[in-house]
Amino acid sequence: MERELLERLLVGDDEASVAALAVLRCGGSYVVWEGTTASEPLALIYGRRLRHTRRRRVETQNLAGAVELLGRHQRPVRLGQIRATDGSWTFMLFLTEDGGRLIACTGVRRTHV
Repeated sequence: MERELLERLLVGDDEASVAALAVLRCGGSYVVWEGTTASEPLALIYGRRLRHTRRRRVETQNLAGAVELLGRHQRPVRLGQIRATDGSWTFMLFLTEDGGRLIACTGVRRTHV
């Protein structure tokens, strides 16, 4: 996926999408993987991650919202990732099957930079 297309998909107003777009525009690395994954197992996995990050007080952005949106999506999801150049944040992107729309975005602050 071209960087410009990914920038257009990150036009949401949630904090994670805004931050991911800023990281991307500042030269962050990104990947959008081929293939798809069912949204229901992803909602369960990221629900566990939400509980884990809360217990450990790890800073996240829009993780609860992403879990909710994945749980409601009911269709396959394409995954992507954006990493800050300094390694301080990693953002996960959940896209529609064709990669044409952003379903949700979540970020986690990396503690071991």
